[in-house]
Amino acid sequence: MNHEPSQLTASRPDFAAIAASIPTGSSVLDLGCGDGSLLRYLKETRNVRGYGVEISDANIEAGIRNGVNVIQADLESGLSGFEENAFDFVILSQTLQATHRTEPLIEEMLRVGRECIVSFPNFGYWKNRLQVIRGNMPVSKDLPFQWYDTPNVHLCTLGDFEMFCDKYKLQILDRHVMTGTTNVSFLPNLLGSMAVYRFRRVS
Repeated sequence: MNHEPSQLTASRPDFAAIAASIPTGSSVLDLGCGDGSLLRYLKETRNVRGYGVEISDANIEAGIRNGVNVIQADLESGLSGFEENAFDFVILSQTLQATHRTEPLIEEMLRVGRECIVSFPNFGYWKNRLQVIRGNMPVSKDLPFQWYDTPNVHLCTLGDFEMFCDKYKLQILDRHVMTGTTNVSFLPNLLGSMAVYRFRRVS
């Protein structure tokens, strides 16, 4: 289904935060691109060139309808089909938490792209913490699945991700934290429900 840019940013506020980090005309690889909405948004707002990678047949068809180039592949098998530094940016939008082999995938992203962007729901958000204290796994707009049908396998907090970057010597270039469409700068690991990070390997 096609959407106007304003509709997309209302339903996926991380799209605007991702776009803000990408210069006009950049080359982009969108991993786990779903129906291609992010790539379409970036084409319309940033005139990017690029491809999406997706495994689902239905999503590939939706991506084609959205007018984006989609390659069918399993992210867990790596990105061997792409050359080193083939793209300005490699994006993993709300897919990080659903990957099984996170470290190898990030390593491949850094090989293929000059910079990387990830967005993910913050498990440290206060409403998630409150649900855990009450004895339940969190369910929210950003984490919409029940414990028994969730695709998420590696939920993390902002602090967790930044420790990961420190361990693997990744330089965080930008961090954007939000709850809905509201930017969060005060106590972001507690008050922010979604995060977008732009990073690269330390040179």
